Amino acid sequence: MQDKDATYFQELRRGTAVLACLLALRTPNYGYALLEHLEAAGIEVEGNTLYPLLRRLEAQGLLTSEWNTDEARPRKFYSTSQAGIDLAQRLSADWERLTDSLRHLTEGTAR
Repeated sequence: MQDKDATYFQELRRGTAVLACLLALRTPNYGYALLEHLEAAGIEVEGNTLYPLLRRLEAQGLLTSEWNTDEARPRKFYSTSQAGIDLAQRLSADWERLTDSLRHLTEGTAR
C-alpha cells in the first residue's frame, strides 16, 4: 500500500470498527483480548483507536461494561447491549446492501 492510499484505507476501516466491535462483543470480552480477536478475524484496529471507541460506544448505550476482579489484574469486560445488537443488525443489513451494490459496480452489471 502506498502512503497516499493509507488515508483512504483508514477512512474505510473507521466505520467497520464500530460494526466489528458490536458483533464481536455479543460475547463479553476485555479490550486487549478484543484487539486479538479482531486481528485474528482480519480486522486491523489499533489500541489507540479501539479503547476510545469502546468508551464512546458505552456512553452511547451500545455497550455495557463490568469489572472482573476475580484475577490478579482487574479487567473491564464489555458486551453489546440490546440497543447495540439492534444497531448491529441494521448496520449488517446495510453492509450487505452496500457489498452487493459494489459487486455490481465492480462487475459492470446493472441491478
